[in-house]
Formats: sequence, structure tokens, C-alpha cells
Amino acid sequence: MSLFAAFSICKVAKDAAGVAGNVFAFGLFVSPIPTFRRIIRNGSTEMFSGLPYIYSLLNCLICMWYGTPLISADNLLVTTVNSIGAVFQFVYTIIFLMYAEKAKKVRMVGLLLAVLGMFAIVLVGSLQIDDVIMRRFFVGFLSCASLISMFASPLFIIKLVIQTKSVEFMPFYLSLSTFLMSTLSTLWIFTMMLLFCANGIELFGMIQLI
Repeated sequence: MSLFAAFSICKVAKDAAGVAGNVFAFGLFVSPIPTFRRIIRNGSTEMFSGLPYIYSLLNCLICMWYGTPLISADNLLVTTVNSIGAVFQFVYTIIFLMYAEKAKKVRMVGLLLAVLGMFAIVLVGSLQIDDVIMRRFFVGFLSCASLISMFASPLFIIKLVIQTKSVEFMPFYLSLSTFLMSTLSTLWIFTMMLLFCANGIELFGMIQLI
């Protein structure tokens, strides 16, 4: 197989994984809706954790930045889906803050400010890198790190699941969406030659589903 043919196959695979990933990503973004309907109905966040939405917001912001022409070319789908995702996660975070108890609310506000601050640092810092390839690698590496943290964040609730012997606060559809999205992310990252974090991403998704 020629080098050109291999490159073409890789590009097609990347685009296919990207489109499918967008579909599963939308499913992941809307999967917490039943949880927040319950929070609003009961007027309390109960024992739900707000960490998944904070980590997801950070991931969406960094991946959105990675998909822009300033960082990488031909990644409009990445920018589009993560822009939508950032809106969803921000809204979830605000709703969580509205119904959380005082101690949890203070912690969430601190984390939200930290996320926005980190994104500002990434944005400004990456623009200081003149070499386009190094800039893309820098933001791409951070995108992988944020992906792993996003898929790992629901695992914080596993201790509660084990203690209570109930998955009430770890909804099945959220875990299923995370698994599907993590699998597609693995394929997409594989085609982008970022193999160093692909296995870790899928592993977190599988653990949650199991």
C-alpha cells in the first residue's frame, strides 16, 4: 500500500470517527437531563456530584480551542460539537450551583473559576508559541489530558455506589454514553497518532459501564 493510500484511509477513518463521535457526544451532553429534572423537582442536588460537569466543561473548552484554525486545520466538527458541549456543561453547572448546599456551592464556584482561569491560560499561552506544529501538539496534549479527566470524573461516585450498593446516583445512560463516546474518542485519537492516551480513555469508559 502506498503512503498516499495509507494517508487517505487514515483521513477517511478520522472523519468517520469524528462524525460518529459528534453523534455520541450529543447523546453524552443530553444524558444528564433526567438527573437535572430530578434536582429541579426535588430542589436539591442530593448526593449527586458536580465534578463531571466541571471536568466536561474544561474538556469542551480546550477541545473547542483545538479545533479552531488557529490551532489545527480541517477540524470544524471538533469546534462545533465542543462549542455545543460547553454550553450544555455550563448550564448544568449553573443549575447545580442553584440547588447545591452552601459548602458544595462554594467548592463548585471555586472549581468553575479555576476552569475558566485554566482555559484562559491555555488560550493565551498557546498563542505565544510561534511554531504551528508545536502549538498544535501542546493544545492536543492538553485536549487528551482533559478528555481522560472528563471520562474519569464520574468514577468519583463509585465509592458511594459500593457503600450504598445502589447505582441511583450513577445513572446508566450517562455511563453508557460515556462508554460510547470514549470508544469513538479512542478511534479518533488513534487516527490522529496520539496513541499515548487512547487506551486510558477507553478504560475509564469501560469501568463506568461495568
